[in-house]
Amino acid sequence: MAEKSPGSGSTEKQVPTPGDNLVITRHTVVIGGEEVSYTVTCGTIVLKEEATGSGEKAGTSEGEKSKVSVFFIAYTRDGVEDRSRRPLTFSFNGGPGSSSVWLHLGLLGPKRVLMDEIGNPLPPPYRLVDNEFSLLGKTDLVFIDPVSTGYSRVVPGEKETEYHTFEKDIESVGDFIRLYASRYGRWTSPKFLIGESYGTTRAAGLSGYLQERHGMYLNGIMLISVVLDFQTILFSPGNDLPYALFLPSYAATAWYHRRLSDSLQAKNLPELLTEVEAFALEEYAPALLKGSSLSDSRRQRVLTKLARYTGLSKSYLERTQLRIGDMRFFKELLRDERRTVGRLDSRFTGIDRDAAGEAMEYDPSYATILGPYTATFNDYVRGELEFESDLPYEILKGIYRTWSFKPFENKYVNVAETLRKAINMNPALKIYVANGYFDLATPYFATEYTFNHLGLDESLEANVTMGYYQAGHMMYVHLPSLEQMKDELTAFIAGAVPGP
Repeated sequence: MAEKSPGSGSTEKQVPTPGDNLVITRHTVVIGGEEVSYTVTCGTIVLKEEATGSGEKAGTSEGEKSKVSVFFIAYTRDGVEDRSRRPLTFSFNGGPGSSSVWLHLGLLGPKRVLMDEIGNPLPPPYRLVDNEFSLLGKTDLVFIDPVSTGYSRVVPGEKETEYHTFEKDIESVGDFIRLYASRYGRWTSPKFLIGESYGTTRAAGLSGYLQERHGMYLNGIMLISVVLDFQTILFSPGNDLPYALFLPSYAATAWYHRRLSDSLQAKNLPELLTEVEAFALEEYAPALLKGSSLSDSRRQRVLTKLARYTGLSKSYLERTQLRIGDMRFFKELLRDERRTVGRLDSRFTGIDRDAAGEAMEYDPSYATILGPYTATFNDYVRGELEFESDLPYEILKGIYRTWSFKPFENKYVNVAETLRKAINMNPALKIYVANGYFDLATPYFATEYTFNHLGLDESLEANVTMGYYQAGHMMYVHLPSLEQMKDELTAFIAGAVPGP
């Protein structure tokens, strides 16, 4: 809780350089039975670049040109004598086009959105509660909104679309991290990144950019719902990889909704998935590679097992030519019940007007979180953190539709190699990977495939730790998974920080 009521007049305004707009407030929260006092720095910092030639824009310092105003919220624990020993974690979500609100109010921050144990929202009005699972007891936290998300914007005269690119996104977030570490004296603190979804793509890119551009070496990176190699998740003609890599998550979804045979339903989930993974690698993937040369007898055997593991009919699977795209699965699994399953979290179901359609109208798992997170953040940032802006806080902006992946034109985006090189250059860099069994956006088996093909030297393989959760893409909405994540992330950070 805050040590003051909103509007009580004890807020501190801080404007270290022209154009910045920062507000400081102080609060307390109970985490794991311990009262933690902390300071919040909330607002915008203007990123500048060295100007070349003459005629710099009015309002900028000599030799510098303002480019973007980046919104962030930083939580630092009070009473820390040696800040160089205190871990510091930079957090962001994905999209591209997402603000940092999900990890902030779902997992890491001192406040979290109140939902039921499964992850369903309570009826509005929504509210925040103290987050007893916050990582603030273990690490300071900085939540970053990339350009065009949250309250982050380009300055007048700059082009927004310049920052809607793979490279510029990494550069701007990386430059913010460097600036924050410099201004707040955190260069020698143990440093971590935590990213979710496309935020894992960004985090892998930053592992190289921070090291090679700024000489900033990290202690660890926490990857939540991973996509490093886009070939593993993009369904397209000629790319058979996703069909095999999504299959275990399809089976998990069918198991959750009780669409499998009694013998399979009787298995616990890890036991079932071990069986499905073996089929996917040893029978299904080779059958897909055969294409039209696959014999009819072998096709029938594969069809029978596909139907057994997905809960879909053999006749439907045969019409798909053994290839079940994600959009079709969302719609088909519960079609007879006139329900769809979620993409981000397939435990959740939705209702479409047209039960005979090919694609769902909306993602029911996204619908469960959008309202609660949007309402509570907008109330929290003005009320408790006392930052005021009339701009809309862009929770998830649709810039992913026009996002430029220019370095990867005519090929799949793949930043796994960047991560491998970063670990080779910095053997102390540890990686934690969180996987949701019911995640049909970035399925766990695709993540395993990526890391199994990372090409790390045997001496560095132990740098990577995998965690698994019986929830979806945002597994922390599931209360037992949130508790598990708190324990695993706390242990990971402790293991990645050198002893005294």
